[in-house]
Amino acid sequence: MRAYSNPSSNRRRKISLILTSAAVGALVLAGCATTPLTAIGATETVTGPTLASTQAAARGPFVSAANPLAVEAGMKVLARGGSAVDAAVAIQAVLGLVEPQSSGLGGGAFMMVYDAESEAITVYDGRETAPAAATPELFYENGRPLPFVDAVLSGRSTGAPGVVPMLALAQKQHGALAWSELFGDAEALAQDGFVVSPRLAGMINGSAPQAKTRWATEYFTKPDGARYQAGETLRNPAYAETVRRIAREGAAAMQQGPLAEAIVAAVNEGPRPGALTTADIAGYRPVVREAVCGPYKIYTICVPPPPSSGASILELLAMAEQTPDIDKGPNSPEAWAAFGQLQRLMYADRDRYFGDPAFVSVPVAGLLDPTYVAERAALAPALRGAAPYGVPAGAPRVGADATREPAGTSHLVVVDAQGNAVSMTTTVESLFGSGRMAGGFFLNNQLTDFSLVPTASDGTPAANAVAAGKRPRSSMSPALVLDREGRLVGLLGSPGGSSILAYNAKALIGALGWGLPLQEAFDLPNLVAKGDGFGADTEGFPLAVREGMAARGVELRPNTTETSGLHGGLWRNGRWDGGADSRREGVARTH
Repeated sequence: MRAYSNPSSNRRRKISLILTSAAVGALVLAGCATTPLTAIGATETVTGPTLASTQAAARGPFVSAANPLAVEAGMKVLARGGSAVDAAVAIQAVLGLVEPQSSGLGGGAFMMVYDAESEAITVYDGRETAPAAATPELFYENGRPLPFVDAVLSGRSTGAPGVVPMLALAQKQHGALAWSELFGDAEALAQDGFVVSPRLAGMINGSAPQAKTRWATEYFTKPDGARYQAGETLRNPAYAETVRRIAREGAAAMQQGPLAEAIVAAVNEGPRPGALTTADIAGYRPVVREAVCGPYKIYTICVPPPPSSGASILELLAMAEQTPDIDKGPNSPEAWAAFGQLQRLMYADRDRYFGDPAFVSVPVAGLLDPTYVAERAALAPALRGAAPYGVPAGAPRVGADATREPAGTSHLVVVDAQGNAVSMTTTVESLFGSGRMAGGFFLNNQLTDFSLVPTASDGTPAANAVAAGKRPRSSMSPALVLDREGRLVGLLGSPGGSSILAYNAKALIGALGWGLPLQEAFDLPNLVAKGDGFGADTEGFPLAVREGMAARGVELRPNTTETSGLHGGLWRNGRWDGGADSRREGVARTH
């Protein structure tokens, strides 16, 4: 193993390349501030077109997010000279109002920031933390794990919120406008009202128990006793006051004083009150981390490190490079069957080893080692049923995982006029989080992203077991795509719970491997292969493809996990090839 450091003195962050075998070509980049860089050992021939334009570096304005009102807020900030991070703050503030089933001020996020001048990538970890009083048996009652729904609805499920402190830190370091200028659209929409979208109306009137709590019922019920429907105007003056306070006071408005006290009061209500305190909220700190990057075709894909599961996508892409069937394209049953089998291997490794790196050693380098990748990929053709987890170099002794990740997440991307960019996945965890509210926003149930059973039968703790101050493992994996010179040529991500890994990988393979326009890559049918089943958008696959997959042992059944919500863009031929998943309500805009 050899380590290289960047000799260039004008880079903001040192790069180190961990090269385990240039001949096979796996690459891990810590820091990702790049000198002109080739993804060493990556395939020289790519099925799809090269994204990079030799005439011009990627520039904005460009925004893709899950609601047109949020996209408009971001575009307004960019038009005033705001940075990509400035726009992301405005977008999140609006999303938390108009798409509260997915993300909000009471949740958490991972943000990837690309600096065009230095070509540096900074990862901001805004994942929530467990309170100081949390124990491994947080979700136990009478010696047994709570039913999952009861755990979600309990006060125990809420961690110290991270998204606002994370955004405040990132904006301090990368903002061009004053923080106080970024919340005007959110405040106006909350005070004057916004039109309820069909997707939100479906959630308000759906079966999710979080939509039926006393907090949600009070918010979503009109004076005549009926619930809000699509096309009607919903007002949230409490949210307007919250964003006014945050605009004035920054993250301190969330972490101390009336808002923090209101969060704790809601968490401390029954049934099953939680132990989150104002001290836990005040003590929360976002973490600045170094990206993990690896090659795919002639590109470099960068994702957040643990507790994000982004490195698992890099493992899958590395295995795909060892699997010729993948390159047969979107109409090939061989390609789809291979993709599903590789997912099984990826998820087996992810579920076993990933957790908060402050509490458990995650063997990222071992998982991306070329020899290990080749050994895992070789297992795919003969797989029948669930895949075994592997034992990469550096793997700790950890127990089996019992984590569930339900629906309730969003993704946004922004590029500003200077070429600075943000790829950010943000969540309150389940639909409407825990169903509890404070200050006009829903509180997260992020702590149910821990393994509900903390130890194996022999007492070995799971990597993702609960602990005081610990961040739960996350599938959120916002991605950046770099060309051979280290320049930004793409960014994307998706919601979807644990299926995020499958959705992001599908999009990357579809766009970079199969050469599809990004929207077509997003709209490909989804296939999620975890454990012993293959969940899919079954009707999206042509009959011949389904039959061909079945002949190879890949029997499709309807996907029961949260559907995708891919948003992103690729810089092709000097313009943004933008995409917004047709399964959601988002849009991609360049003007």
